[in-house]
Amino acid sequence: MSNVTERMEDYLRKLLNYSASGYIDIKRKELAGKFNCVPSQVNYVLETRFTLEKGYMVESKRGGKGFLRIRKLKASLESLLDMFIEDVTDGQITDDQARGLIQRLYDLKYVSLRESKLMEATMDSLLIEAEDRLLQEKLRGRLLKDMLLMLLKLA
Repeated sequence: MSNVTERMEDYLRKLLNYSASGYIDIKRKELAGKFNCVPSQVNYVLETRFTLEKGYMVESKRGGKGFLRIRKLKASLESLLDMFIEDVTDGQITDDQARGLIQRLYDLKYVSLRESKLMEATMDSLLIEAEDRLLQEKLRGRLLKDMLLMLLKLA
């Protein structure tokens, strides 16, 4: 892991794994100093690697005593389905959102590695079959919803 983004993500995930409380509080400026980068790069890591789809909540308090709190969420399969339905706009879901949800299902052991790879392969086929982005997102939303409902029935 040579790039700053990956090293910072790895560092924050390790801190979270060792945290008994399930969250960590950090200062953006201190984290930027530790990785010799600008604070906007910290923002980028938080906005792309610690999203709700990936099972994290980031809270920010600005000001002199400001901090960032990163919380790892625990979720049931039902709450993941609820979150999915909330995230889907007009039945559409982006490729990044879909992959984040699939990874979350795998991380929480709701699906096996094999099942997650099958789900991802289905998402990949949409990129090939449908060139229209809106159509891709609608098909992706429909397929993921059906997969999640099947998981609920089998749980």
